[in-house]
Amino acid sequence: MPGSISTGHQTAAIACATTLEALGWRTHTFDEMRPSGPGLRPASATVRTVLAIPGLYDGIHYAALRTGGRLAARADSAIRLRLARRLRAYLDQNPAELAISISPAGASAVSAVAARYPSMRHIVFCTDASPHRLWIQPHVDLYLVISAAAEPSVQRFQPQARVCLLPPPVRAEFYRPPAQRSARAGLGVPEQGRCVLLIGGSRGRGPLAEIADSLARAELTVLAVAGFNARLERRLRAAAGSRPGVQVFGFTDRMPELMAAADLVITSPGATCMEARTVGRPLLLLDLIQGHGRDNLQHELELGDAAVTSKNPTDVARSALAFLDRIKPVAAGPTRSLADWEDQFRMALEMVVP
Repeated sequence: MPGSISTGHQTAAIACATTLEALGWRTHTFDEMRPSGPGLRPASATVRTVLAIPGLYDGIHYAALRTGGRLAARADSAIRLRLARRLRAYLDQNPAELAISISPAGASAVSAVAARYPSMRHIVFCTDASPHRLWIQPHVDLYLVISAAAEPSVQRFQPQARVCLLPPPVRAEFYRPPAQRSARAGLGVPEQGRCVLLIGGSRGRGPLAEIADSLARAELTVLAVAGFNARLERRLRAAAGSRPGVQVFGFTDRMPELMAAADLVITSPGATCMEARTVGRPLLLLDLIQGHGRDNLQHELELGDAAVTSKNPTDVARSALAFLDRIKPVAAGPTRSLADWEDQFRMALEMVVP
């Protein structure tokens, strides 16, 4: 259960399903947000509004979500009632041995119906570096987490919880990227020049058009990805009209190729970071996302091969040039193997489904 509101959750769901099927499981991805209908659209608009007000989501995250205050409990209850109904109808027709929740909403919905399906095991895969209170639910057999700090965060609310640390999941194609020379040839990027990939998540957050222009003026080749943000894509294409070093993409399945072509990936903290690390590219992180985004940013900095900058276009260009001067040559191949991920995931599964 990934939650369609987050592409990162979808990515994790695809990676888990692919590995489960390789291990002989039959899987179905139940998108708990999409079948909830138009009633969730205002909620998405509310999230955008909250994020647009400086400091507001930080306050909500750290004062309510992180601690599990009354506001968080009310939000959890409202979503859980709606989702649990649909999930119960689905599981009555399609019994499952295992449910993997990859969002707080999914964890809450599965926990709400768990007593009805006593033989079904429940795993929560938390993709945040520090899970807030709504990730932690009753009737969970195992928590999978992506940072050492996440285990005590879970056990703060469930001291007896079983927790297993895994690397963040990525789709299989990131384990087999093309060589940089081949990727650049396919994209028309100069072989000897310096190239950066610019992406603000699937929703294209931040002033990416202005950042792309600033990077191009610094004589960098820029591969700019707008994601699902059609307005941003139009602005990027307008900027590219006067800056031939800028190439623009909408939502694309060529991300492994784009990362392989780049010397540096400029992005906000999220699923893109582990994809870039798997391909072997360092990160310049945009401090864009409040709340859990700042936890995730700190985690990426602790992992190394990363720097941070503001969203100011001049700052981004200056930081990118300085970071490019001191980073190591790009990796010749992927830094992680699919087999290693599959082995770790399989061992985690065996903790609850021998």
